[in-house]
Amino acid sequence: MNKIALFTLPLLLAAGCTQTTVPEPAPEKRVIYAPVKLTSDLSHLNSDQHKMLGLLIEASDIMDHLFWLQAFGEPKPFLDSIADADLKQFADYNYGPWDRLANEKPFIDGYGEKPLGARFYPADMTRDEFEAWPAAGKKGLYSLVRRNSQGELTLLPYSKAYAEELARAAKLLREAADLAVDPEFANYLRLRADAFLSDVYRASDMAWMDMKNNPIDVVIGPIENYEDRLYGYRTAFESYVLVKDQQWSERLSRFASYLPQLQKNLPVPAKYKQDEVGTDSDLNAYDVIYYAGHSNAGSKTIAINLPNDEEVQLAKGTRRLQLKNAMRAKFDKTLIPISQVLIAPEQRQYITFDAFFENTMFHEVAHGLGIKKTITTGEYVRTAMKDTASALEEGKADILGLYMISELAKLGEMDAAKLDDNYVTFLAGIFRSVRFGASSAHGKANMVRFNFFQEKGAFHRDAATGQYRVNRGKMQTAMAELSELLLTLQGNGDYDGAVKLLADYGHISPQLQADLDRLAAANIPVDITFEQGKKALGLK
Repeated sequence: MNKIALFTLPLLLAAGCTQTTVPEPAPEKRVIYAPVKLTSDLSHLNSDQHKMLGLLIEASDIMDHLFWLQAFGEPKPFLDSIADADLKQFADYNYGPWDRLANEKPFIDGYGEKPLGARFYPADMTRDEFEAWPAAGKKGLYSLVRRNSQGELTLLPYSKAYAEELARAAKLLREAADLAVDPEFANYLRLRADAFLSDVYRASDMAWMDMKNNPIDVVIGPIENYEDRLYGYRTAFESYVLVKDQQWSERLSRFASYLPQLQKNLPVPAKYKQDEVGTDSDLNAYDVIYYAGHSNAGSKTIAINLPNDEEVQLAKGTRRLQLKNAMRAKFDKTLIPISQVLIAPEQRQYITFDAFFENTMFHEVAHGLGIKKTITTGEYVRTAMKDTASALEEGKADILGLYMISELAKLGEMDAAKLDDNYVTFLAGIFRSVRFGASSAHGKANMVRFNFFQEKGAFHRDAATGQYRVNRGKMQTAMAELSELLLTLQGNGDYDGAVKLLADYGHISPQLQADLDRLAAANIPVDITFEQGKKALGLK
């Protein structure tokens, strides 16, 4: 199949996840995903490493199935009920009947709105019931909330809920560890396998931070909490299988040493930047050769900043992985076509892949800046900000990433003459990410930034052409002001302030929607999807 379609269907709203009718083919279609074959040069890897990649892909497939269970339920009966091949494929890419690039709207008859808590919580559970529940660990990352035989809320650890699948995944990781030449990578794989069976992931996160030299990597397990839109507490299963790009990694390594200074230079009072940045933080570039689970659902990640465990971050920092081949695909398939429609002709020269790579890279770096605990109550920012945490954190990372590029230019570490590349590419990137919709933390963060920048005059829209031009000076001012606002909201644990910010700025205006509709009319893909796996890589 050479394209994936978005379907417009009449909607029959129903509660929960119960299908009441057999889906029919959609009458209207438009392209929103551009297909990309995920490959990499594996010629420098030996036969054991090729076998290891196969094992890691098999373990990733288990993560994929577990994410289905968390997001929707068993996939096979659902997918088998869909007669239309294109619609079935679209449902497969969305891990259910809700369009992840259209604010989770149902696109199949018989399904209502997607539950905010996905399948992490009982469908009939209310917020008041959860808040009043005195259970220790109710905000845990690695458990499901269920009802016992008396109808009371209870916790079910992932290791018990998914015991059979996680045991198989652990076995595969241990087999891969036996093939590993690098002892640090082997140690990480074995500790990650242990974590699948114990729900204790910190040791494996620490071990992952210690990996420096292995040409193969895998990010696997319950990691991000975006799927839990009710509270943002629970993590979803996912995986990335990666091959290191040594040449590009060497280009990036020098920036890690500047993190303490960049933290010190943040545009906020000292109390909002009192954390010390971990000394083991590193930057590397990879080709991603397999996505699974949450990472493969809807919009595709092109850079990784992990671990999320704040204690690991404080002790060791984070690793920032730039997924260069996927990034290049998004640049070619989406960003360049968008700029040809919405960016003024004289500024299109500033749309460059190097600037896109840098903006994305420093977005990930910026996740590690600021503070991890509020200055008011001392609780983790992620917990204090509840359901707003993800959108606020993504917004902080985007704007601070651009701010950091400007700061490095002042220090002579970035080319100041090319800042226009970063700024104009950044604006084009907002249009790209806004198309992911309000249900995406990244999309919501981009809406806030777009509206804030527009209010501050950071760009100008030509009414006659419908095209945008960056105002460099005003963009720099707006960048500093928004950075300060987001950092202080997080530092104060100001949940109400975050709700207000998202309500005031986190929306798409009629004018912006009209411009986005022009992109749709031009059949510009919203995102990419993958042909991937052992066959695509030539592995047995």
